[in-house]
Amino acid sequence: MSRTRRTWIAIAGLLATCSLLPPRSYAQGPAVVAADQPEGPPRVLILSDQARRFLALQYRAFPTEFMGCMIGVVRGRAVLVERIAPADVDPAQSTATWVVPRQSCEDAGWSGTVGTIHSHPTAQKCWYFFPGTSVPSADGQSFLMTPYAVDAILCGERIVWINRTLHQGEVVLSPPRSPG
Repeated sequence: MSRTRRTWIAIAGLLATCSLLPPRSYAQGPAVVAADQPEGPPRVLILSDQARRFLALQYRAFPTEFMGCMIGVVRGRAVLVERIAPADVDPAQSTATWVVPRQSCEDAGWSGTVGTIHSHPTAQKCWYFFPGTSVPSADGQSFLMTPYAVDAILCGERIVWINRTLHQGEVVLSPPRSPG
């Protein structure tokens, strides 16, 4: 067996093991995580109008990836995102293809974080698994290292998201409704 193949098998085994572990919880930490819910992990992502407006504006404003902290609650099998708070990102750590926060959402002062969201400015490669496989992408691998219930990618007019059991879903980011 080749060294490369052994390496990929080891990585797959590690990722499978990590996905079986319950999410960590912190004293101040993220909002209630999926493992704390008797009904099972979230299967629905619901965004408030304010969160939708913020994401639409952020997507249009930046040619580089941006990152936000999804603030809300997990209720049963639904994640309710009330607002998006800015993640602490050094501008040099945000390019058209990646973004790295300086610290966690909680360390940046945001309590009630249910997950993070980042954008793909070109609206391409918006997946947590490589197409046709169960091999996690870099976004999928990054999510497995967080304590949050969900993670999301903003891709133009849609949001692709994932939960702790690696169920991937999609939400359409429709234009905000005008008052009146």
